[in-house]
Amino acid sequence: MSTNRLHALEALGQSVWLDYIRRDLVTGGGLAKLIEEDGLSGMTSNPTIFDKAIAGSSLYDGDIRDAAGKDPFQVFDALAVRDVRAAADAFRATHDAAKGNDGFVSIEVGPHLARDTNGTIAEARRLWKACERPNVMVKIPGTAEGIPAIRQCLTEGIHINITLLFSVDRYREVIEAHQAALEERRRAGQSISEVRSVASFFVSRVDTNVDPKLDALAKKGDERARGLRSRLAIANARVAYEAFEQTTGAPRWKALEAAGAHVQRPLWASTSTKDPKLPDLYYVEALVAPQSVDTMPPETLDAFRNHGDARVRVRDDRDQAHEDFRALRDLGISFEQVTTELENEGVQKFSQSFDSLMKTIGEKQRAMRVA
Repeated sequence: MSTNRLHALEALGQSVWLDYIRRDLVTGGGLAKLIEEDGLSGMTSNPTIFDKAIAGSSLYDGDIRDAAGKDPFQVFDALAVRDVRAAADAFRATHDAAKGNDGFVSIEVGPHLARDTNGTIAEARRLWKACERPNVMVKIPGTAEGIPAIRQCLTEGIHINITLLFSVDRYREVIEAHQAALEERRRAGQSISEVRSVASFFVSRVDTNVDPKLDALAKKGDERARGLRSRLAIANARVAYEAFEQTTGAPRWKALEAAGAHVQRPLWASTSTKDPKLPDLYYVEALVAPQSVDTMPPETLDAFRNHGDARVRVRDDRDQAHEDFRALRDLGISFEQVTTELENEGVQKFSQSFDSLMKTIGEKQRAMRVA
């Protein structure tokens, strides 16, 4: 009997989470099958995923009809919390078996709060209380305004999934927020052994942004630009993982670990291949790493199950990764500008999806009133 390739990732220390949620998957037995057969150990959601689930099916129409008199946000909030709670229940045995280190389901603070620290804190508290499950994580974007919210929520013992990370410098701020929160809890005499967090680094979108800039230079005859194509996303993630290993090997972290702290695992998001010229598992295979998570959409999960090659590669070509960034700078491309563009674009896209979702629910409500 052949070994399930997804289980091979688990054996190497990488958890596989599903970047998808829909009610029929959770309640119809599909999720239970993925957990049992593939070792799936978590799930993430975001406004785009919920928009597709609600707009693209009639699964939620009964709930929308029953919520007469509520505004679209109230309807969505109830639907999302219900689905996340149900998914968390499906992963509860995984969570317990992992002693609280896995089996999480993420729910996201509304994207319009991405630049609002106090609003983010209040909403994260509300979602944490509403979901009322020990294996739920609240997603907060890693914006400048999100950093103090992340620290505050972790200090309060809320499990946090930091999302929309593109910059290693910003990632180091997230690492600092995590450690500072745990230290604050220790000073207050609170336990730090129950607090869990992941830091979601978005991968393929880096190449989606950088490659057109390189292509423009290559068209002008610059062969250096051609050679860097589709290299920076993986290089960026590998440098981020280097920062993770530096953190977990340092005395500051060792002191927290001795007091019961658990690492904030890097999570690779946006690992599906956007460029048809690249292999379908280009990013996933390059970033197999111990103490990490890869959250995959269904098609990427299926691809890895079918033909994935599970070997730890995250430390490969680390010196070359740093050299690639020097080469990019020499070409006149500012990676700081790239990550700023990506963060702003990510916030905008999730906000557009959220607005589209509110519109969809509103239209369904009106159609049901007419009917």
